[in-house]
Amino acid sequence: MVTRDYYEVLGLPRNASEEEIKKAFRRLAFQYHPDHNKDPEAEDKFKEINEAYQVLSDPEKRRSYDRYGRVVTEEGSPGFGFGGLGDIFESFFDAFSGTPFGRATAQRTPQKGDSLQSHLTLSFEEAALGCNKEIEIQHVENCPVCHGIGSRPGTNPQTCPECHGAGQVRKVQQSIFGRFSHVITCPRCGGSGIVIINPCPQCHGKGRIKVKRKLMVDIPAGVDNSHRIRLDGEGDVGLYGGAPGDLYINISVKSHNLFRRNGVDILYQLPINFAQAALGAEVEVPSLNGNINLKIPPGTQNGKVLRLKGRGVPHLNNGRKGDMLVEIQVVTPQHLDGKQKHLLEELAKVLPKAKLS
Repeated sequence: MVTRDYYEVLGLPRNASEEEIKKAFRRLAFQYHPDHNKDPEAEDKFKEINEAYQVLSDPEKRRSYDRYGRVVTEEGSPGFGFGGLGDIFESFFDAFSGTPFGRATAQRTPQKGDSLQSHLTLSFEEAALGCNKEIEIQHVENCPVCHGIGSRPGTNPQTCPECHGAGQVRKVQQSIFGRFSHVITCPRCGGSGIVIINPCPQCHGKGRIKVKRKLMVDIPAGVDNSHRIRLDGEGDVGLYGGAPGDLYINISVKSHNLFRRNGVDILYQLPINFAQAALGAEVEVPSLNGNINLKIPPGTQNGKVLRLKGRGVPHLNNGRKGDMLVEIQVVTPQHLDGKQKHLLEELAKVLPKAKLS
């Protein structure tokens, strides 16, 4: 039983010509095709449109429909006589010369190039004070011969004959439920929509080549292990005019034989003898900027930490320097000559005895 008027379905008057029926079908089929329209009701609407077209595009079925309001088969029973949904899909795409949704060219959207990773090992001083280091990387650039086109100079790529530049082709499969079609990337051009007939001798049609390149990297003062430096645009070149990727340099720092680091502070252990600890002294200690004088106050105990302001590592964000922390280590002599032993014995006689707390 017909629930809707076929002419109303296609938006046509009853005296519409064959050409008007065909144009209306193409327009509505494109609008409601399930692969193009994700509305849940689109598939039912698409079937209704095809049902109307199958009747009104056939002169005999149309005369029967105009006379009886339905299509009468040779056996006298009502019917519509159209094929399966797979045939409808195929007829729809045939109307557009095999190109899905009438698209004429592939989407060659600019794509950013891949980012790269590199590693750089620094000395303790280089990381703390900053430096310039030369590194060598291997990245992808546009071919200098064809300038990224892929074709031999003087020639141009051609539209792919299999997908006609769409970058996709429709594949129809038969199953027990009928014929089903879906869109796949064109196997001939890989989705680019073009093929290289005369490839460039340098890049062999790829348009890009791998090259080694040396870069001078400015290492800021204060970097440490696990820090990462980003160089914008030093990665692989992008596709279809896209921006190049970035280069990320992962930093590791060698250990130092005198200093250790705690954030922006530098730690140093200074050995002194009993006399220096008891009487006080002025000694020379190493730092990142050369040797400096340090005053040890009288009565300094083992493990005491003396702070030298601004003698540490610059902070990466604001450049403010940390401190140098000098930990005192009072060294007990292991080998004494006779004079030293006699003096210590005399000293022991007059020193107060240590008391347990």
